[in-house]
Amino acid sequence: MNELTINLNPEKAAPLYEQIYEYIRKDIQRGQLTVGARLPSTRALAQYLEVSRSTVVLAYEQLLSEGYIESRPCKGFFVAEIEGLYQLSTKEVRFRTKLEKKETVEFDFSPSGVDLNSFPYSVWRKLSKEVLLDARAELFRVGDPQGEPGFRRAICTYLHQARGVVCTPEQVIVGAGSDCVLLILSLILGRDRVIAFEDPAYRQAYRLAKGMDYDTIPVEMDRQGMQVSKLRQTKADTAYVTPSHQFPTGVIMPLGRRMELLKWAGEREGRYIIEDDYDSEFRYKGKPIPALQGYDRQGRVIYLGTFSKSIAPAIRLSYMVLPEPVLEEYRKKARFIQSTVSKVDQMIVQRFLEEGYYERHLNKMRAAYKGRHDVLLEEMKALLPVCKVEGEHSGVHILLRFSEGYREEELIRKAGEKGIRVYGLSGFYIGRKKETEAVLLLGYATLTEEEIRQAVRRLKDCWKEE
Repeated sequence: MNELTINLNPEKAAPLYEQIYEYIRKDIQRGQLTVGARLPSTRALAQYLEVSRSTVVLAYEQLLSEGYIESRPCKGFFVAEIEGLYQLSTKEVRFRTKLEKKETVEFDFSPSGVDLNSFPYSVWRKLSKEVLLDARAELFRVGDPQGEPGFRRAICTYLHQARGVVCTPEQVIVGAGSDCVLLILSLILGRDRVIAFEDPAYRQAYRLAKGMDYDTIPVEMDRQGMQVSKLRQTKADTAYVTPSHQFPTGVIMPLGRRMELLKWAGEREGRYIIEDDYDSEFRYKGKPIPALQGYDRQGRVIYLGTFSKSIAPAIRLSYMVLPEPVLEEYRKKARFIQSTVSKVDQMIVQRFLEEGYYERHLNKMRAAYKGRHDVLLEEMKALLPVCKVEGEHSGVHILLRFSEGYREEELIRKAGEKGIRVYGLSGFYIGRKKETEAVLLLGYATLTEEEIRQAVRRLKDCWKEE
């Protein structure tokens, strides 16, 4: 596919990226864009629509974050397969699954969404203008393979102050999104590793590992995170964890379990922990949980971070902090890879960090998300007799664990009939799911407080009857 015929109206209140996003989203929902269909490249669509490429990128990234499309390295963007996705036609409304119920989706509790309406447009325009006004020929040359030194210094300062990460700019590698960073890391570590994943898991990282032919092992979790006792029973030499806010369960790994995990890594040469700190900025009760990396004294933790959750998915700026032994391997095996992020983007985000805009933006987003979080918890009180809330007080989603007798598939179906999309925890398991439990994920980043109220009131009606 080389183009999409989208009638953009610059005079509409909705930004252009949102008009593109809405058009593609609706076409996917109606079945006009089928599963596996390839979308035009961001560059091609931008040229066709006569808009900036960043506008198209922003629309695609919102679709990515909500799970409507998927990115395949070196191939492009494709329509994702979504359980329960329906299509609308002029003759009928029907499920594309075995269910043949008429329904539309008005409220989507996506656990991976980002509130793009709060993006700091005016500040971004200001900083972009300043960077380009200072432009020299050097600004448009290929930059440092690890990322620009000033940007890496700004990252180190932020990580030390906000996350307790101990690092130098030389240890930081910048990449265009988490997928890119993980691909670089695979070159550094080699393909003969056995990677243990939390189960349930962050599936994108798991899919990448499987796609690169790594031997992967699911390790069960308990209320404190990955069970190190079960990890010891495997042949894994690498553990991929999200200790500050486990995705998708929301479990926060306590200090004792963290020390146990670090002890496991230190017991044998060549063992490493990959710490994915994907959304640690959003915590609404108590102090932020320090990163696992800050407790590491043996150089065993590889720390991953991103600006996609805290600023916008289209920023495509992620990074990793390598311990010294791994940094040496990077210099030998992967330093030949040129920087995957433009100097301009790095300088904009550097100023965003250094001039205090990032901190103010985070404060604004925390307040917005906390408001939605609190409304969601308040509205859910009426359902507490049949379910309990877990994973609250941080991140941008909660879990609902239902009493015995409730079936996940049926809960999702009934919500769909009310025009609401919710997500089952079973879709995130990489090993064997517990057949008896019904657990749902409800994300709230893309919904307003009033939309949350309306949606939960409908859920009360259908779920209490279950």
